[in-house]
Amino acid sequence: MQRAYRYRFYPTTEQETLLRRTLGCTRLVYNMALAARTQAWYENQERVGYAQTSSMLTSWKKQEELSFLNEVSCVPLQQGLRNLKKAFANFWAGRAKYPNFKKKHNGGSAEFTKSAFRWKNGQVFLAKCSEHLPIRWSRQIPENCTPSTITVKLDARGRWYVSILVDDHTIKPLPKTDKSIGLDVGINSLIATSDGEKITNPKHFKGLHKKLRRVQKVLSRKKKGSKNRQKARLKVAKVHGHITDTRKDFLHKLTTQLVRENQTIVVEDLAIKNMVKNHKLALAISDASWGELTRQLDYKCQWYGRDLIKIDRWFPSSKRCGNCGHIVDKMPLDIREWKCPECGIIHDRDINASQNILAAGLAVSVCGANIRPDNHKVEGQLRKSRSRSVGFAETGRKQKPKS
Repeated sequence: MQRAYRYRFYPTTEQETLLRRTLGCTRLVYNMALAARTQAWYENQERVGYAQTSSMLTSWKKQEELSFLNEVSCVPLQQGLRNLKKAFANFWAGRAKYPNFKKKHNGGSAEFTKSAFRWKNGQVFLAKCSEHLPIRWSRQIPENCTPSTITVKLDARGRWYVSILVDDHTIKPLPKTDKSIGLDVGINSLIATSDGEKITNPKHFKGLHKKLRRVQKVLSRKKKGSKNRQKARLKVAKVHGHITDTRKDFLHKLTTQLVRENQTIVVEDLAIKNMVKNHKLALAISDASWGELTRQLDYKCQWYGRDLIKIDRWFPSSKRCGNCGHIVDKMPLDIREWKCPECGIIHDRDINASQNILAAGLAVSVCGANIRPDNHKVEGQLRKSRSRSVGFAETGRKQKPKS
């Protein structure tokens, strides 16, 4: 099982100069190749692939004004072209937007394959670097694991990181358990579980919003191109970095606990990209980071032998009574508790939804079919009749942009 170990390192002055030059050249080659592919498509309706851009790189190195490309390792430049190839593959498949040009102030990264680094006595020696990288080893790489790829990254705050990709033989499935759980994501409660538990959303962005506004206001007053503006930009990046780090740390602890305690985890396959188009909820949804939550559950379940089931996003988890199966016509976002008009039981909206999600997921695992609303027509019936009564509801603040 492949796993990346990420560490912070503190390069020497010589190493930092070379690495910054490498990142700059990688970014330049990526942007030039993207411009060439874009121009070829718009002018001649022609797709340019990796082979053509690789030939372009060879010719660019021979140009006098681009001779500095020869001062860095060619491997990160080639890997940048491969990353561009993947970006276009995702675009043509409809999985991502059209690739963007890389910006200088966002940091950058460079990828080194086996031919561009040496792994000796537990130390990393990059191509054209005379000394090993001074890495802060916060945890040890498992024994008998040889790195296959080294990725060096500079973030917007000016911190250097190295990711070491290895084939980790220490990752083994956890002991099996009979416990299954359904998760319903939200805004005030990050997740509601089918066990009746609600995990409060820490709202990391909201906690630092005032500080972020203050440093952004200072940044807006600085003269463009000045050193004071660069210092102010780093302060803004520091706040953003703190928000990101605390959010990821919380999600890692939460997802690890869920994976360790449950054999089967069921979630909804939400279209988050479409949900954030609602300008009233976009910030709250982005801060909750549902996509990152699902991503972590996905790979951790693969690592530890757990089952992650994603049910159809159109399944009416919030509108369906978990007791009798009755589906109400409407369920406004401000209704947090509701009474079933058929059986009379009172539901907590989120807990009921998570229980319905679990039941639908278990049905999927048994039947192997997608669970969707029952919209089929009965012979002689034009439209399936449903009760319009939602029942007495206890109102509250809006929490989640879905039925």
